[in-house]
Amino acid sequence: MNRTEFVIATAIILFVAFCLGWFANWLVHRFKRISQADVDQLERMSQELHEAEETRDQAITYLQQREAELTNQLAQTEAELSAAMEGLREARREAEELRVWIERSQGGAA
Repeated sequence: MNRTEFVIATAIILFVAFCLGWFANWLVHRFKRISQADVDQLERMSQELHEAEETRDQAITYLQQREAELTNQLAQTEAELSAAMEGLREARREAEELRVWIERSQGGAA
């Protein structure tokens, strides 16, 4: 085999390898092609996910507002309870003072 035949044989082998590679690439892309239905389904899923995220954000905002309202209401109720307990202590003290005064009045009159 002389030099010219070697170059031609190498060129043919390289050309055949190139053709096989191109054909394999074409086959892979042909089978991996994404259909329009798949694209539509992905777009629909994306839209649903976006809507779900918006709903979640709205729910979180509502819960935060509700928590703030309930915390405020609890603080007010605790303040009212504290005031009522203070009033009850004061009423008990006054009742005790009146009882002592009545006992002294009855004890001194007898």
